[in-house]
Amino acid sequence: MPDHLQPAFRALADPTRRDILRMLGDKPMTIAEVSDQFDMTRAAVKKHLVMLSDGGLIEVEARGRERVNSLNAAALKPVMDWLGWFDRFWDVRLDALKTALEEGNDNEQTPEQQGPDND
Repeated sequence: MPDHLQPAFRALADPTRRDILRMLGDKPMTIAEVSDQFDMTRAAVKKHLVMLSDGGLIEVEARGRERVNSLNAAALKPVMDWLGWFDRFWDVRLDALKTALEEGNDNEQTPEQQGPDND
């Protein structure tokens, strides 16, 4: 994995941070708004937001005394590109499953094919 992706994957490793990303995908939010969604202190939420910012996954804009956090969706593209490389493994497995299912269907006889003596 390229070194530049390490901070993004580190940020994505935590389920709370993934939840925060989903929320920020809906709308930009202040630290207080994010904190209201979790049973943790603002300081703990702030640490999660710093990790997301360090990973480049969110952008933080100062608006007066507030800091508004928003999803940086473009930063997810290199992550998705890297994960996309593994699609080929799923493609092979899904093709094998499709073939096995089709072969299984070819070997099964319908009631019309069985006749009266083949119950």
